[in-house]
Amino acid sequence: MGNRVFDAVLCDLDGVIRFYDLTEVTRLERAAGLAEGITAEIGFAPERDLPLLLGQISRAQWAASIADALADRIPAPQASELAAAFAHAPFRADQCAVELIGKARGRMPVVLVTNAPAWLDEDLALLGLTDLADHVVNSSRVGIAKPDPEIYRIAAERAGVPAERCLFVDDTQANIDAARAAGMTAVLYRDPSDLRQALAPVL
Repeated sequence: MGNRVFDAVLCDLDGVIRFYDLTEVTRLERAAGLAEGITAEIGFAPERDLPLLLGQISRAQWAASIADALADRIPAPQASELAAAFAHAPFRADQCAVELIGKARGRMPVVLVTNAPAWLDEDLALLGLTDLADHVVNSSRVGIAKPDPEIYRIAAERAGVPAERCLFVDDTQANIDAARAAGMTAVLYRDPSDLRQALAPVL
């Protein structure tokens, strides 16, 4: 085991492994005379985003709530088009992160711990990442979202490893703080070098 301080890797998905392409959303925002990023700001506002991430609303309902908020600023047809483009934005996987996680999985359990909607399995299949991890703890399936302490307990349980023997990687400071409070070794992700460095003891 050497000087390794973990026996399982718990990793976030969005912002670490998966990245969205909002080019079309930005184009539509500009065309509508809106500030760039306003659709994401509206879409990810907790009152709209959290029900989606807890599995309480569908993608269509989420898009409709974004369109409603945008319709205060632009004509309804434009608002609907923009909301739909945002809700169905294309995405890609970062191959460097995928390779690093794959190598880690050859040596220990890997669990994806993600605040994600109910259609995550379809997205992972589209990315060819169905077998990236041993388990996926998806907020919309367990009904709990990061940084709630319970989702960390579930993730450690799925990994079959005590929390204090888990490495947790995420791109959000609040989630990192919660993982540390749960006793985990936690690394704030900014680019693949952070992941490479964190996994160095096992790779």
